[in-house]
Amino acid sequence: MSDERDKIAAERDRWQQKVVEPGLKKAPERKPSFATTSGIPMERLYTPADGVGEPYLAKLGFPGEYPFTRGVQPTMYRGRHWTMRQYAGFATAAETNRRFRYLLEQGQTGLSVAFDLPTQNGYDPDHPMSRGEVGKVGVSIASLEDMRRLFDKIPLNKVSTSMTINATAITLLAMYVAVAEEQGVPSTALQGTIQNDLLKEYVARGAYIYPPRPSLRVTTDIFAHCKDHLPKWNTISISGYHIREAGSTAVQEVAFTLANGIAYVQAAIDAGLNVDDFAGRLSFFFACHNNFLEEVAKFRAARRVWARVMKERFSAKNERNCALRFHTQTCGCTLLAQQPENNVVRVAFQALAAVLGGTQSLHTNSRDEALSLPTEESVTIALRTQQIVAFESGVADIVDALGGSWAVEALTDRIEREVEALIARIDEMGGAVRAIEERFMQTAIADAAYQYQQGIESGSIVLVGLNKFQSNERPAYRILKIPEEVERDSVERIRAVRARRDPKRAREAIARIEAAARGTENLFPPVLEAVRAECTTGEIADALRRVFGEYHER
Repeated sequence: MSDERDKIAAERDRWQQKVVEPGLKKAPERKPSFATTSGIPMERLYTPADGVGEPYLAKLGFPGEYPFTRGVQPTMYRGRHWTMRQYAGFATAAETNRRFRYLLEQGQTGLSVAFDLPTQNGYDPDHPMSRGEVGKVGVSIASLEDMRRLFDKIPLNKVSTSMTINATAITLLAMYVAVAEEQGVPSTALQGTIQNDLLKEYVARGAYIYPPRPSLRVTTDIFAHCKDHLPKWNTISISGYHIREAGSTAVQEVAFTLANGIAYVQAAIDAGLNVDDFAGRLSFFFACHNNFLEEVAKFRAARRVWARVMKERFSAKNERNCALRFHTQTCGCTLLAQQPENNVVRVAFQALAAVLGGTQSLHTNSRDEALSLPTEESVTIALRTQQIVAFESGVADIVDALGGSWAVEALTDRIEREVEALIARIDEMGGAVRAIEERFMQTAIADAAYQYQQGIESGSIVLVGLNKFQSNERPAYRILKIPEEVERDSVERIRAVRARRDPKRAREAIARIEAAARGTENLFPPVLEAVRAECTTGEIADALRRVFGEYHER
């Protein structure tokens, strides 16, 4: 093989001198240099002489086996398509329930819940901090009664549910368990994912309540409880999506996400858990941006790096616990208000890249999300995009169809090297929590976002309809608006819950949460009991605030 590479390299030099250089004199290339969206240089041509993807067995191997570069299942989508999980949530639980049931009727195969900002930040609808935000960017869930309405007539033993919730994840998961119990579904039968990723909130998003270290305690308590009581539940979705949405590069997205994952695994081990008891329920969540080949390579590199981390750093004995399983969402930050129909095309290419990169589930954004929450028509087009990729494109019939592409393998190797270098730098700082406290990640993302914006403003990065190929036409779009009465009705419902519940039982349940938080008892059982006692999302968050305090960015 070495002799063959040398021969190819010599032929490439000849081609460069005899064919390319004369051709460039007649027709120069469009740019002096080319790079991916994240700034990784792109060569004119890749060949076997570059040595990409070698040694094959160590770097690529086979799907379903370590290092999982080519996929986490041996036959991937030839057995079962990825879960088509459209993210939805707005206004009241009843309104979102109607959207869920509509999407299931259209062929969606999993539910994904978006919560409003008060729910995410641990405030009830009647709290002053909730004013003007109830039901606006997601559904308002303040009580067990709200959760019952959200999943009315949806059998929880037959759907997989993902909940995008972090600071109040323990409360929302407890509510889900309680509703399942009322349906006669044991917690051992529940399937789904709770995002439960607080570290990325400090890095990129800001929906945190408690300081990082007590937040890690809540996360690992969920790990420990689910190990015994929700064995089919993914206890965390370690999220790079929001890191990318904040402006990171592809390398930063993977490196910072995996660094956070390392922190969670270490915290769980420090809390006394065995890595092989919980690692199989870890999942990840990535964005899919516009640069097609870079995104495919990013997912492949992420799997390889994580497999090595779990095997070499944490000594996972079960090979399956080294597999990085992930959900993908097409990138909301790439969608434009200008010429919004173009967003359908952007989302289609991003969805295709996610599938060729080996995702386990996928959300496709809707064309109008740069304007408002999506309408039913737009959501249907987004879902149909996934179904066309699945059933018409043919890419689901081959495992890792772009594996072996010299360009994709070269990008995979380059991203892998840069990710590992960045993780090593975070390790030198003392790990992800210290890097967050020192604002290392936040500053790096801000710098990358600034450079990207400069590229847009200079025109070196072309966005069709924004800085090139503009149109003066303003298409008429039906905008989904949340009525003002949603907040008023939510306030009335939560006050009615407080009025009808057993006040003594509620007080005692909140006191047990505070006692558990001050000690070492797992927090999930007392939170579940508080939920059953009709305690609200805000009351449970306040109980933990009184013990853990609140985090304020410095």
